Amino acid sequence: MHNDSTEQSKPNRLTTYIVISMLLGIIVGYFIHTNASPEFIKDFSPKIKLLASIFLRLVQMIIAPLVFATLVVGIAKLGDLKAVGRVGGKAMIWFVSASLISLTLGLILVTITKPGVGVNIANADLEGARDLMGKTKEFSLDKFVEHVFPRSVIEAMANNEILQLVIFSIFFGVALTAIGKKGENIINALDSLTHVVLKMVSYVMKLAPLGVFGAMSGVIALKGLGILKTYAYYIGSFYVGLAVLWMILLFVGYLILKKRLVVLLKRLSNPMAIAFNTASSEAVFPKLVEEMERFGCNNKIVSFTLPLGYSFNLDGSMIYMTFASMFIAQAYNITAITGSISTQIAMLLVFMLTSKGIAGVPRASLVVVLATGSMFGIPPEGIGLVLAIDTFCDMGRSMTNVLGNALATAAVSKWEGELKS
Repeated sequence: MHNDSTEQSKPNRLTTYIVISMLLGIIVGYFIHTNASPEFIKDFSPKIKLLASIFLRLVQMIIAPLVFATLVVGIAKLGDLKAVGRVGGKAMIWFVSASLISLTLGLILVTITKPGVGVNIANADLEGARDLMGKTKEFSLDKFVEHVFPRSVIEAMANNEILQLVIFSIFFGVALTAIGKKGENIINALDSLTHVVLKMVSYVMKLAPLGVFGAMSGVIALKGLGILKTYAYYIGSFYVGLAVLWMILLFVGYLILKKRLVVLLKRLSNPMAIAFNTASSEAVFPKLVEEMERFGCNNKIVSFTLPLGYSFNLDGSMIYMTFASMFIAQAYNITAITGSISTQIAMLLVFMLTSKGIAGVPRASLVVVLATGSMFGIPPEGIGLVLAIDTFCDMGRSMTNVLGNALATAAVSKWEGELKS
């Protein structure tokens, strides 16, 4: 921590570059949308988005080894099963409470604002909805157990299935702790691997502004700023929901962290800017590990709690699931859902289950909405209504996922007496 001022200036500089890239992306995208031919736009948009794809793929390349190494080392450093159970228990109390609050908040706000009433169903993106339908199999309840428990750790790593990786890492970490001295070399090796991967993170993050520029200019060139006007009420209602959720999270954060909450938010400025602009909370997982340790959280708590959080604590995605589902139900006037509180509560509880382990990648929560919604009679093509502007909602929910996981990790560190000032 001796070079803290330099450490702090670097994230701020990167955040500045990201904001500049975002604004440039909007300007370039809007210029192309208004001046270029439809053929050129159709060709330009996917090609410029490749910059974002390259950045996201490089981050995803790092996630599996980082989750495995940090979680195993975290469990080994906690020292015994009692400590693992205690820290895991505290983390799960936070995760379950935050998930329930987020899901309920989404349900209440969409019921009050009613953004789906009177929406023109002809606006639905049916082609995009069909693409997503092909992905729903893995989220059906029949496949739930398969989705949680890995058949092969290599397969889980290859597919970046974070929840499966967490299950394997917990077993591996507990076994490693149980064999005592014989496991020390492996623990040291994995500790070194964590440092190597975090060094790779610093290289990859230098490409974040390019990824942001590609994502932003691609979506604006294709959709134009007009799409925001069409769905202004829907997007506005959702962001009001996010603002209320932030107030709740920050209030609880202040009760636990007091004045240190401001320091944490400064540390999070860079990860949250990247999450917002790439619409992916997974994109900042490696950077978040680094920033939480710099904030003063003990690395054994960070190593254990953050990977769990990415499987169980995606607050922004949670609030969106009930919000988007009810929006579609309102648009299609499905009174069996909109008029029945018991059905809404049942849907909320099913979301609580089916959402666990969703990846923090773009549109993953829409896949869960599609799979779970169909169980309650929500038409699959209804997802096409929200597809057009999903990127803009995904930005907010990804940033919220990052905030929720950072607060959870800081809170558990404080409760364990492991937070350095």
